[in-house]
Amino acid sequence: MKVKGKVMMVTGGGNGLGRELVLNLLQKGSNVVAVDINKTALEETMQLSGSYSDSLMTAEADITDEVVIESVASMVESKFGSIDGIINNAGIIQPFRKVNDIDRNTIDRVFKINFTGTLNVIKVFLPRLLDRPEAHIVNVSSMGGFLPVAGQAIYGASKAAIKILSEALTSELSETHVGVTTVFPGAMFTSIKANSGLGADAGAGPEGHSKNAALSPVKAAEMLIKAIEDNKPHLYIGKDAKLMNFLYRLNPEMATKMIYKKISHNM
Repeated sequence: MKVKGKVMMVTGGGNGLGRELVLNLLQKGSNVVAVDINKTALEETMQLSGSYSDSLMTAEADITDEVVIESVASMVESKFGSIDGIINNAGIIQPFRKVNDIDRNTIDRVFKINFTGTLNVIKVFLPRLLDRPEAHIVNVSSMGGFLPVAGQAIYGASKAAIKILSEALTSELSETHVGVTTVFPGAMFTSIKANSGLGADAGAGPEGHSKNAALSPVKAAEMLIKAIEDNKPHLYIGKDAKLMNFLYRLNPEMATKMIYKKISHNM
């Protein structure tokens, strides 16, 4: 699906990859809805949109609340008339802690935002997408969603759930005009740590075991939008994600041990 002239929604659109997706889509001629729980971040995204601001709608919303997402859908329809694509990008990580040491509140929060929030958006918007001549869903999983990362088991489990949900959607929608892309980013330089309540360390995410492998969110956004236009079912972003996908398929035990050696000092 070509994004020019389409109405696209991006969750987590206030910063990082989400912000770059919003700006890139605007430059490609899309009307864009940026959703984020952080009002200040959304205002910054609006300012950065510059001359494209008339094509941008921002919505301060908590994706874990399905009623709120329904209200966002109504606002989108009032402004743009329809929705053609959703990019489920919003998510948080966990502190580097073993399962035995992580508290229940953190576990619930990670799953509520990463999985339930994504599912809420899909449930609200999918019926609308099925009414469009063509449409697309993007679900951002993680390298940690296919590769076990010690100290990030809860985050990884939530992203593995996104992987299976997204791939099942690909199958269920295969005879419709709604495409689905599952995205597996590796290390990126974003503010995900700060946005997850883990301090102001704006570095790579939990998969960022090597700074040399980290990718800019600008480049990642370009790759993701191209995947939409090419209707790719899977997208691995970054050399590390591609390499670890290959190694994990080849020898899961070896790949898991390799990652453990790289990140064990964090725990």
